[in-house]
Amino acid sequence: MNNESVHVAIAILYQQNKFLMQLRDNIPGILYPGYWALFGGHIEPGETPEVAVKREILEEIGYNLPSVVEFGCYTDERVVRHVFHAPLSVELNQLVLNEGWDMGLLTLENIYQGSCYSQNAGEVRPLGNMHQKIMLDFIRTNQQT
Repeated sequence: MNNESVHVAIAILYQQNKFLMQLRDNIPGILYPGYWALFGGHIEPGETPEVAVKREILEEIGYNLPSVVEFGCYTDERVVRHVFHAPLSVELNQLVLNEGWDMGLLTLENIYQGSCYSQNAGEVRPLGNMHQKIMLDFIRTNQQT
């Protein structure tokens, strides 16, 4: 890992065996354009990952995260992802999508398949590889539900 790595904080938000994910904007130059991914974003200087994930979720979907639990850290050559999880305690229609192309509650089947239909895109879109891996790890770790 080098000093060029970007640190981000992302959240697995779940509700009745479904997981809230964002369909990223289909813009060239961003990571995973047009892919389903977890909500979250860059950690600002001086911010802890926990503070960052709460701020990002509030900015992106207007949801005030009551508390989060750290799940793990996933590192590749470009990004260090600090992953948290929390229950989503509001209905989807109470959230406001401020960033991204679409959002949805993905089922276990969607996550295993690695794709999900998007109403806004009008087509099935893939999950980002790293995001699918994180979700599968989380599902495996929480099989007791």
